[in-house]
Amino acid sequence: MLPFFEQPVWSLGPLTIHAFGVSVAVAAWYGLIVGQRRFGRLALDAGLGQQLASWMLLGGMIGAHLFSVLFYFPSKLREDPWLLLRLWEDISSFGGMVGGLAGALLFFATRMRESTWTHRLAYLDVVAFVFPGSLAIGRIGCALAHDHPGSISAFPLAISLESRDAQAFYASSGKSLPADAALLGFHDLGLYELLYLSLVILPLFWYFDRRSRPAGFYLAAFGALYLPVRFGFDMLRVADARYAGLTPAQWLAALMLFALPLVTLGRRTLAYAIGGTVLLTTLWACWSGS
Repeated sequence: MLPFFEQPVWSLGPLTIHAFGVSVAVAAWYGLIVGQRRFGRLALDAGLGQQLASWMLLGGMIGAHLFSVLFYFPSKLREDPWLLLRLWEDISSFGGMVGGLAGALLFFATRMRESTWTHRLAYLDVVAFVFPGSLAIGRIGCALAHDHPGSISAFPLAISLESRDAQAFYASSGKSLPADAALLGFHDLGLYELLYLSLVILPLFWYFDRRSRPAGFYLAAFGALYLPVRFGFDMLRVADARYAGLTPAQWLAALMLFALPLVTLGRRTLAYAIGGTVLLTTLWACWSGS
């Protein structure tokens, strides 16, 4: 198993900087810089692409916070309604994705009203190509902060509970510890997602990029590669809010997976078959998780 390390923290006078915050900032910088270069490479308007990225970044920040407090921490919101306005507290990656898409749709409706859907999709596909890299960088912070601890296991990549610091951390997250905890570890879902993004999705995207792809390819590819795995990872969560046996992120993943074949496949029969399979799988997960 992997050893437990505390998240690095730096103090600059009254300012405290956590490794998680640094990774989020670097992730945003990476996405803006690489996206800008890709807009130019594909002969798209880089200025328009930068505006789209700004709208999506703002929408993502708002969506990440609202989704988290509304669906993961509604009790905290009832106790402190002002939490809704503190955007820097309690964020959710899935909420950020939904908020980013909402920002893109709003941008298209106000700034690209005359453009075709294919033209809009070309810009959105640049974001989809860059996003896995940004998400992987952000997950470095999650792995360092261990902010997505899962169930206890003897899995080789689990974070060891041998040290008292690790046990205290896990207990402070609302998890119960078995008597033999020192011999076990906990699933670090941020680390697992970092490994999956870095070792599977990013290499595949680089391979796909060896030749030109139709607009919307990377948007669909990311959904097909990421959503089922994220749904499975969330089965390991032990303290997240659940609705009918599933976490809020799992519900969103299931809805997106259901819609994905309907909007990307030309053969309606196949699209309905795949969507129906996703629906049945979700119902099975609800039944087994409740």
